[in-house]
Amino acid sequence: MRLTTKGRYAVTAMLDLALHATENPVPLAEISRRQGISLSYLEQLFSRLRRQGLVDSARGPGGGYRLARASSEIAVVDVINAIDENVDVTRCGGQGDCQDGEPCLTHELWCDLSKQIHDFLAGIDLAQLVERRSIQNISQRQKNKQNQEKAASFAVVADERGIAAP
Repeated sequence: MRLTTKGRYAVTAMLDLALHATENPVPLAEISRRQGISLSYLEQLFSRLRRQGLVDSARGPGGGYRLARASSEIAVVDVINAIDENVDVTRCGGQGDCQDGEPCLTHELWCDLSKQIHDFLAGIDLAQLVERRSIQNISQRQKNKQNQEKAASFAVVADERGIAAP
């Protein structure tokens, strides 16, 4: 299995959305800053996620994205499938033509592994990930870093304008 950057970023962004879209839509720029994913890349991913019914968008001031369903109803495999990734570890894409048009010696082994991976990711939803203490700790660290950056930015602007920072 080769989960590409696209798949990893989509899952990361959806988890970020599940963590932060509790009341208001979340702008992609915020996800971009927190997760270090380019905004243009997120726009491409969220276009696909929206078409697949995993997220809803809100335009205008205060706009952004929110989950289209409860986080407990969105499995990790749903996110991966929505962006046209797959969890197949065979060389032949599961077609069984891996060696001269026929199945190779280990074809069934890799098919079984692909099914195990798919089932594993289908058994984990965003709500379960949100509940993990380690993920909550990382999210808090990201929030703290974002707040420090905002405070530093405010201090620079205040200094440039000759205003005493609080």
